[in-house]
Amino acid sequence: MAMARIVESGARPAPKRIAGFDIRILLSGDDAQAFEVFLTSGKDGTGPAPHSHPWDETFYVLRGPVVFGVGERKQAVEAGTLLHVPGGERHWYRFGVEEGEFLSFTSGKDAAAMYCDLAGLPSDAPKTDYPAVALRHGQEARPAAS
Repeated sequence: MAMARIVESGARPAPKRIAGFDIRILLSGDDAQAFEVFLTSGKDGTGPAPHSHPWDETFYVLRGPVVFGVGERKQAVEAGTLLHVPGGERHWYRFGVEEGEFLSFTSGKDAAAMYCDLAGLPSDAPKTDYPAVALRHGQEARPAAS
């Protein structure tokens, strides 16, 4: 059974470094019954390649701009913006010139385990290793349609 949990700003977990940006697991599927919470930050140009996964993902931008792509649409968003991406929808993001930061909420219990496995890749791992690890957790690379 999940227990009540308080994560104070001074006691945030160490970030998981993935492809140049940081994800802090604030609440994993082990802590909650049906969702997970993450604090993600990054510098100019960092972010994941276009992908999809079976879980829903909701983003709330704390510092921006952050450029989000959903389907074939692309939009820069500022602090205070909420974006919801249903499971299965192709999406990606890129942090802007100034360091960006957002909270994300995912349905299910798969994202935290995936982030831990991705962060465990060696810093010199080939870029092809990332999609292979993500695929084990149900996430698929989804490049733009030609």
